[in-house]
Amino acid sequence: MSREALPLLKVANLSLEFRTRSGTVRALERVSLGLDKGETVGIVGESGSGKSVLAYALLRILDPASRITSGSIHFGGLDVLRAKERDLQEVRGREIAMIFQNPRTALNPIRRVGEQIEDVLRAHTTTLREDLRKRAIEALAQVRIPDPERRYSAYPFELSGGQCQRVMIALALACNPQLLIADEPTTGLDVTTQAAILQLVGELARARRMATIFITHDLALASEFCDRIVVMHAGHVVEVAPAARLFQRPCHPYTSRLVASTASAEATIDALASIPGSLPDLRRAELPDCRVLERCDRSIPACSAGPLPEVLVEPGHRVHCVRPL
Repeated sequence: MSREALPLLKVANLSLEFRTRSGTVRALERVSLGLDKGETVGIVGESGSGKSVLAYALLRILDPASRITSGSIHFGGLDVLRAKERDLQEVRGREIAMIFQNPRTALNPIRRVGEQIEDVLRAHTTTLREDLRKRAIEALAQVRIPDPERRYSAYPFELSGGQCQRVMIALALACNPQLLIADEPTTGLDVTTQAAILQLVGELARARRMATIFITHDLALASEFCDRIVVMHAGHVVEVAPAARLFQRPCHPYTSRLVASTASAEATIDALASIPGSLPDLRRAELPDCRVLERCDRSIPACSAGPLPEVLVEPGHRVHCVRPL
């Protein structure tokens, strides 16, 4: 296989656990994911499904209580799990950037936003000192912050939630990364601002041919902005498919219920369905191979009899289930 044909990001059979006082939490189990240059992939699922943990693992910025027990992560030619910390520091911010859930906590509250962008440019580029301010203002202008020259000198508390999120995007994109990870980038924003932020990220990603991972619990948002969707449940990847295909034919029982519970312009409130039960306790010593088992109305004894098969529904659409729909 030629270097051009290799995926930009490849995660293979990644398993991760957290050691806690009340037991070991198996947060990720045998997670596999691929991402090509310029592609936008959505990772969806309920809170606690492992979406953000996976994002932190990709950057290797995990809690000290965590331990990766198996699997691999390759970004371009870099083996992320075996790389030295100084090599990862070069990659973070320059090649892989992240937009965090809450920009007000991610930004330094006592440092002007323009100076924070300068810090990134100073650490990861060869920009001359006299050009840093100009580059920072250009970064703010690119994310369409009004009056970027004045906003350069603002502190985060002086900006609205939407403006803080735009500053986070400017920080993330300042060094033209190959991969952007957006972890719930519209949390706490009103619907209009959500749409504007996601449209902005999409436009910038297409213009730069940048790959994007969009993490969300909102399947409708993911379907609108993503090429492909990965559905997670309790640390497992249960289904992967092109966005349109997933809505047309969800094959995993959990995905089907997730789609049925998603609001749309056509659906009435009465037509929306809830997902029964809750995520299993990931500290349990004996977790079933199918972690949807206890909330699935299609389960049979074979569902807990061994590793789940990977069923290829069609090219690009795979599901991990004994009885796919």
